[in-house]
Amino acid sequence: MTFLKKTIKSNQSIELYKFNGENFVNLPQNFHDENTIKVCFLDLETTGTNKESSKIIEFAGKLAAINKENGDLIGIIDSYQSFNDPEELISPVITRITGITNKDVEGHSLDWEIISSILNKADIVVAHNATFDRGFMDRYLPLSKEKVWACSVNDINWAQRGFNARGQEILCIWHGFYYESHRAMYDVDALIHLVTYDVKGQNKASLELISNSVKPTYKIAAINSPYETKDLLKLRNYRWNSVKRYWWKNIFIEDLESEKEWMADNIYNGHFQGQVVEIELTDKYKS
Repeated sequence: MTFLKKTIKSNQSIELYKFNGENFVNLPQNFHDENTIKVCFLDLETTGTNKESSKIIEFAGKLAAINKENGDLIGIIDSYQSFNDPEELISPVITRITGITNKDVEGHSLDWEIISSILNKADIVVAHNATFDRGFMDRYLPLSKEKVWACSVNDINWAQRGFNARGQEILCIWHGFYYESHRAMYDVDALIHLVTYDVKGQNKASLELISNSVKPTYKIAAINSPYETKDLLKLRNYRWNSVKRYWWKNIFIEDLESEKEWMADNIYNGHFQGQVVEIELTDKYKS
């Protein structure tokens, strides 16, 4: 599957609509319903990809109430968006990607008390590629380190849903809509719409995301794997740790035994010699 069938017209043309979040229902900040889970969707724009030295230039977050039973979006409880002056020049490359200029951020700063208030009310925090966003949030906000994070890239099996890519822009297009990408709040609105999108014959992606956010997860590492197996590991989505010099990935508990068997058969000549470590829920997607 690429485009959902309902986006394809009888003449085989594709019609996309622009989404900017204007239809979201606003809820009171003291909203509470036992049948909902509060999810903070957030997105950052930064001066670069180095989580130790790059700086945030824009933050956007929305606290959404999601129905636990069907994944429907009930509404938005709270939101916050702001530029942030990094006190250094934004490179032309970043400006080209994000559209954010030095003039846009001049004199602006993030209100971390407001951000902390939103995260404090959230049951889980979600970002598309959560490892990236969490790396920055953990650095600036201690509360972030205590939260359960979920990733709309890794905690939703997009391939099983019929999509062979996981980038947010292309997923949204395949679902029939587009948005002004690489600006934080537009990205947040589009992500909320994407995971709560009603696809005929499927549970909403939001349900899978919420379920996987609290599922036991393990880090499996191919310790001392032979060099010639690196391509096999890459094809199986293992990542290289250049400091500890091993290939690794995170998997859910139901996949653990089959992954150990695969590693034994394909990497270690029949005997598993890798390393398995359980990841605490609040440690998922930490850098």
